[in-house]
Amino acid sequence: MMTRPTPGPEAPSRTDPVVASLSRLIGGPLGRQAIDPPRRRFWIPPRVILLSGILMFALAWLQKLPCADGNWQDFEQYTRLCYTDIRALWGAERLNEGAVPYFDHPVEYPVLTGILMGAAGLLAHAGLGDGGGTLYYHLNAIVLLVFGMGTIAAVYGLRRERRPWDAMLVVGAPALLFTGLVNWDLLAVGLTVFFLLAWARRRPVLAGVLLGLAVAAKFYPLLLAGPMLVLAFRNRRLGPALSCVGIAAGTWLAVNLPFILFAREGWLRFFQLNSERGIDWGTLWYVLRDFAGPESAIGTTLNNVDFLNYAYLVLFALSCVAIAVLTLKAPEPPRFAQLSFLVIAAFLITGKVWSQQYLLWLLPLAVLARPRWRTFLLWQAAELFYFVAFYGELLAASNSDDSPVPAWALIAPEWVFVAASITRLGTVIALCALVVRETLNPRLDVVRASYGGLDPDSGLLAPPINPKTPLGLTA
Repeated sequence: MMTRPTPGPEAPSRTDPVVASLSRLIGGPLGRQAIDPPRRRFWIPPRVILLSGILMFALAWLQKLPCADGNWQDFEQYTRLCYTDIRALWGAERLNEGAVPYFDHPVEYPVLTGILMGAAGLLAHAGLGDGGGTLYYHLNAIVLLVFGMGTIAAVYGLRRERRPWDAMLVVGAPALLFTGLVNWDLLAVGLTVFFLLAWARRRPVLAGVLLGLAVAAKFYPLLLAGPMLVLAFRNRRLGPALSCVGIAAGTWLAVNLPFILFAREGWLRFFQLNSERGIDWGTLWYVLRDFAGPESAIGTTLNNVDFLNYAYLVLFALSCVAIAVLTLKAPEPPRFAQLSFLVIAAFLITGKVWSQQYLLWLLPLAVLARPRWRTFLLWQAAELFYFVAFYGELLAASNSDDSPVPAWALIAPEWVFVAASITRLGTVIALCALVVRETLNPRLDVVRASYGGLDPDSGLLAPPINPKTPLGLTA
């Protein structure tokens, strides 16, 4: 497919019905800033996006501030929706004692995340000793917010020429406000989007290094190697893709090797925990067990960790096979961002763990794959529903005669939490279906339309030039 690209950047107030409707509140799709010559504008896209991102992350920092001191009374970490693993693990991982992750105490996270935890922990302990928990939280928050801003900047960089305002979808994601500082995921998310930007700009060595670092921070970016290799096979570009994956593997090994050699037991904790974990809150398996009944034959089978590991791996493998078939059979080579979104979404949908902050993994990929405001905001609304219901569920689980929850606290019945889990699952599945639809019918893809039918993220995966097609474009 080949279309004529839009001359200059697109204005979402003219192309997206949701943004067009909202723009009427400030005078309509085109105002004075859109008409003035560029040299006279102040509110150009990068400035608006940058300042909006700073505001969003300032609000995210304030939202978690009540929990920063760790002195949680009357379940305020749940009633005020401010719980954060960062503060909770200050004592749980013995960082308050000056322990070095992996060497002095096993850590449940991959190495690069553990390095950030350890560096902030040693600084906070050296400065304030056992009472440095608040400082520890803020040190981590600063680093994570920098990577969050980097994520926004990278999404803008990927769409700068034609669709710069797509980055505002990341900035405006309501769930980002509540989950950005729940855990250290923004570190891996930022590195993953940096990898996509480096790849799109045809810098495979840098892209490989960034992918390796991302996998060293969180394992989910490893899954992007699959779509890259299958797409490279279809486009006859296996060489650059294999080189990038090889560099990523070498980078990951270089970061992990000192811990493998000198702190093996602590390093293995991440892998052991993932193999031993049972059904987590809000997953597909949680919903199935709830409908079947925990004491039923199905519930008992699902509670068997060995069976659960086998079942979700088989289901995810079948999903990957389906994505590979889609890649090879689609009328046009799918966009890299579309395939990346599908494989990460499949991993979450079929997985036995789907923590609240995992939506950050999908957030930039959803924007790059399908920048449509209506469905994006519906998904975000579902995530917010789940977020609130989850804390209501935790309050219900914590309520007891010895430790009663305040009467005013919002305790969610089990059926509300299950409904929220189903809603979240349903919206992500719906997003996947829409991405697949646009992959099979590229004319529906707004990103392709903006870029003349091409994939702006393909980098060295771009298919070879076919001189027989009009203007010598790709077949």
